Amino acid sequence: MNFNAPVLPLEDCLDALIDYRGKTPVKTESGIPLITAKIIKGGRIETPTEFIAVDNYDSWMRRGLPKAGDVVLTVEAPLGEVAQLGTEKVALAQRVVTLRGKTGLLDNTYLLYLLQTEEMQDQLRSRATGTTVLGIKQSELRKVNVALPPLADQIGAASTLKALDDRIALLRETNATLEAIAQALFKSWFVGFDPVRAKQQGQMPEGMDEATAALFPDSFEESELGLVPKGWSVKPVGEVVDCVGGATPDTKDESFWEPAEHCWTTPKDLSGINSPVLLNTERKLSNKGLAKIGSGLLPAGTLLLSSRAPIGYLAIAQVPLAINQGYIAFPPTGKLSPLYMLLWCQTNMEVIKARANGSTFMEISKKAFRPIPILLPNTEILTAFEEVASVLFDRIVENARQANSLADLRDALLPRLISGQLRITEAEDAVEEAAA
Repeated sequence: MNFNAPVLPLEDCLDALIDYRGKTPVKTESGIPLITAKIIKGGRIETPTEFIAVDNYDSWMRRGLPKAGDVVLTVEAPLGEVAQLGTEKVALAQRVVTLRGKTGLLDNTYLLYLLQTEEMQDQLRSRATGTTVLGIKQSELRKVNVALPPLADQIGAASTLKALDDRIALLRETNATLEAIAQALFKSWFVGFDPVRAKQQGQMPEGMDEATAALFPDSFEESELGLVPKGWSVKPVGEVVDCVGGATPDTKDESFWEPAEHCWTTPKDLSGINSPVLLNTERKLSNKGLAKIGSGLLPAGTLLLSSRAPIGYLAIAQVPLAINQGYIAFPPTGKLSPLYMLLWCQTNMEVIKARANGSTFMEISKKAFRPIPILLPNTEILTAFEEVASVLFDRIVENARQANSLADLRDALLPRLISGQLRITEAEDAVEEAAA
């Protein structure tokens, strides 16, 4: 289907354009969520961390109130990120504008996806100004050209794409729940020591069979970490897991990068993931490039911890890979599994960061990391924990793979649907096939 759609300036297609640039709200610890530019990413709004007081809402939002379905667009730092508002009452920060399609002319959800196309992103960039960061003035934003196919076609294309996004969102929400369950189990067994406390009081530990409960002691003893279950030991983490670093081959020497044969990761690969799972890397190395990295090719199952800029990204690699100097990696060769170490790092991130230093940026070195004390339970308890937690993590990995596949499909369908090069029925068939 070819829309042969008429083209109008954006300002002629809107019922509302709400812009709060030039105003700075008084922020509070709770209240009405504040939608800032930094939490609009990848077509979604991340969990807000800033708020304004309920009593200040009406006075702050005098330029216009956002409605459910409105599209929010970042106009600076970064430029061009979009998302759609839900039903929750929100406030708008600077560098974010709200767009509301004209009733009967421009569907809001179609506008959401239209703004994500490369053509529209190019328009935004071409009308933007700035040297350090790009920003677009409202007067220029209003002039951006919008293709307007028939409303029914807009709704059909948008519905198909939104169905994919809804499935992706559900998979990510499921993974967040699974991760929270694994973290809660870890904290119960290895931080709060709930099974030991229950047995100390003569009770049966909750949520486990007798064989598993029998693995836990019924008393505590003193250690450098305070009271810990009797018989468990405290060791420097570097004695119970291997900690390795990486390197970057000369980026100007193409022979290190072509042919692209081996995955090579930087912390940037972890910056956009939604679960602690790394499925692929942006860059690849040749055999010659791999030879430049002392730690070599690490096996699938290796835990990655970004050690600088920023400290704290975590993921378990699902492919063999090499790493750059921005990581401490834990191959699956130590006494504690990468999954145990993932949950331990999440729980002890402030302890890890406290060991960092640096003038330009903070960094935790392997030398500073290795002495951190870690509790080492007995092997049988670790095995029992792994049996439960690995089932949860396997589901997280599978959901992450499916979400990535659906995201790739959405990205492939988006420009073709919006331009009219692909029939809506053909796109719907592709979505059904992917979900089968």
